[in-house]
Amino acid sequence: MMTTAARGVERTALRWTQIAPDVSAIGAVAADCLVKELETWPKPGLVSHVDNGSHDDMDAGMFRRSAAAIGPYLQRLADAGAIGCGMGRLRIIGLEAERAMLAATSGVNTHRGAIFGLGLLCAAAGAKAGGLVDPGLPLGDVVTRLWGDSILDGPVLLHSHGSAARRRFRAGGARIEAATGFPTIYRIGLPALRRAMSVVPQDMEAARIEACFALIASVEDTNILHRGGLDGLRFAHEEARSFIASGGACAPGWRARAQSIHKSFVARRLSPGGSADLLAMTLFVDARERPTS
Repeated sequence: MMTTAARGVERTALRWTQIAPDVSAIGAVAADCLVKELETWPKPGLVSHVDNGSHDDMDAGMFRRSAAAIGPYLQRLADAGAIGCGMGRLRIIGLEAERAMLAATSGVNTHRGAIFGLGLLCAAAGAKAGGLVDPGLPLGDVVTRLWGDSILDGPVLLHSHGSAARRRFRAGGARIEAATGFPTIYRIGLPALRRAMSVVPQDMEAARIEACFALIASVEDTNILHRGGLDGLRFAHEEARSFIASGGACAPGWRARAQSIHKSFVARRLSPGGSADLLAMTLFVDARERPTS
């Protein structure tokens, strides 16, 4: 049940949404980015509208239900960012989003990482739209400036697969990525997406595949570490780097090569879920920050 203080925050956020209409579209854009990530194929080992990848407990319908369930909470995070809420309030909304996700999926974790990372980017977009920060700041820098210290000081999910993998293999993980302004998005995901968009502007799926493989090639994905250990991560890096080196999604015959790599991930039960989350976040950042010239 929402407390009186929380209801006051929500009313203030609603007033801000009415004053700054740009805030009101943020959640829908973010949820659409989750769907676009789902409807990208072939992504190595990941669930898509074509197949379930390396997963026996997830399918496209579940991901669509999950995205629909958390969309309103992504909007609430944007509204909270627009009125300058601190990390404590954002965490409460994030936990409510997670409960909605689990209710929609019968307890399966489809989007926990996206709720965290994409949720922070939504809050940052709200802060920009609400005029609380320099409108020229990248969303990642807004996250660092407003909530970076609180992200690092926050509670850790000790029993999650990602946390276990981070402890075992000393990987960085989503918290450091967020607190430092999402450097993987800005240095890897976004340049790869926009490079492919400039070469094959008629094929947005190819651009998303290019960004996905670029992310897999670089990220210490704790989902892969959990399933395949260091050997699995090395395999994933090598396969993705080979794909990019051969011209990626801009080269003739790329789809057959990507499908072959997808099958090899499935055979090893590898699933780069962290890279999938980063792909959705990359799409969101592109949508919010794409040059208008």
